[in-house]
Amino acid sequence: MLSSKVTDCNAHGQDSSYFLGWQEYEKNPYHEINNPNGIIQMGLAENQLSFNLLESWIENNPTATQFKNNDDHSVFKELALFQDYHGLPSFKKAFVQFMSEIRGNTFTFDPNNLVLTAGATSASETLMFCVANPGDAFLIPTPYYPAFDRDLKWRTGAEIVPIHCSSSNGFRITRSALEDAYQQAKKKDLKVKGIFVTNPSNPLGTSLSIHELDLIFNFISTKNIHLISDEVYSGTVFSSPKFTSVMEVLKNKNLMNSEVSNRVHIICSLSKDLGLPGFRVGAIYSGNVDVVSAATKMSSFGLISSQTQYLLSEMLSDRKFTQIYLSENRRRLKHRQETLVKGLQKVGIRCLKSNSGLFCWVDMRHLLSSKTFHGEIELWEKIVYDVRLNISPGSSCHCSEPGWFRVCFANMSEETLILAMQRVKSFVESMSKKNNRNRHQQMLHNSARRTKSLPKWVFSLSLNQLEVGEQR
Repeated sequence: MLSSKVTDCNAHGQDSSYFLGWQEYEKNPYHEINNPNGIIQMGLAENQLSFNLLESWIENNPTATQFKNNDDHSVFKELALFQDYHGLPSFKKAFVQFMSEIRGNTFTFDPNNLVLTAGATSASETLMFCVANPGDAFLIPTPYYPAFDRDLKWRTGAEIVPIHCSSSNGFRITRSALEDAYQQAKKKDLKVKGIFVTNPSNPLGTSLSIHELDLIFNFISTKNIHLISDEVYSGTVFSSPKFTSVMEVLKNKNLMNSEVSNRVHIICSLSKDLGLPGFRVGAIYSGNVDVVSAATKMSSFGLISSQTQYLLSEMLSDRKFTQIYLSENRRRLKHRQETLVKGLQKVGIRCLKSNSGLFCWVDMRHLLSSKTFHGEIELWEKIVYDVRLNISPGSSCHCSEPGWFRVCFANMSEETLILAMQRVKSFVESMSKKNNRNRHQQMLHNSARRTKSLPKWVFSLSLNQLEVGEQR
């Protein structure tokens, strides 16, 4: 007999259209030479635009990959033997300095408040274990990252209650939406333990405004609940408005070392900001001593290898490199986002205005056969199987309005992105022609029906008028 956790794997969320699209891509992946008609992966939020900068640093700093210190002595044995799960002090120091640099040095992070985890997924789950009991709820603004259903709920037993946001105001958080979600949780007899936000947002590609942050802080203060801010995309902000971390808000409101600050926590990683998802580097930052202590103990189930920590401590300690990387990476992201937005605009598809992230939130409501989620999935299937692009439907992100899609742009070459736009153009044009034919046939059908219903004297009158006209 297997445990119930094994037999109840449906709660993992693997049957979501978000993951199903990936499965279809893996069956028929695009390759410019080997499979030019395959599916282009636009459902993966991965940053490959600045990889050459990382490779250049590696090439210019061979001692880091050879595990040698500044005196050219090998540290391989030291790294290969047992390490304490608190992490290498040199890496934690370099990590928090990088976090501060990303945020314009508006806040100084303390390495003692940092807990290292094997990626942001592990950080999210660990934090949930620390602050919520099974059955407790967190409020999350919609749309949100589909895998949160797995990361936050699957093993912890916590619940998610959506804060429904609307396209009418650009999917911004409002006071009424916060209160509605809170009351909805109460109706379900769920104890609300906090709010979980992604800032900048995945999938919207927007950073929280000062007004939204003020609303959230007032709400958690009034309700006496936690705030978890997933800031893994903080280094991807490429245009205004600037990114504001929740830690900066605490500082500006003079709430550091207050009761409120004990309930504010950050999730960060190097997967998006540095484009290293395979290195599995994530972290929790919290001023709550109990949370840091518990999370540190739990991190022993998912550690970052000492070799990875050493390499990245050397890289992130190179302030000249990090400064160049952040600046150039933002420039490239901005260019690539504009390429996608303009390409879609040419075929009548608009995107939500964004300032960050590795994706755009794309409005395809006018292409739906019906203004329903069934119509959305029908369109999504055409895009995956006929257009051969894997994108994420808004319903997988719990969007309350059908017809929105997340489209990623940073995990491919510019040539591949242009090809994807060409495929979209052909698809929209074919849909337009088909719709025109259908409208024409409908008009003919309606005309025939009207003609059959007319009395005979109308035909006689029409014929007489026709004869007179011909005589003239």
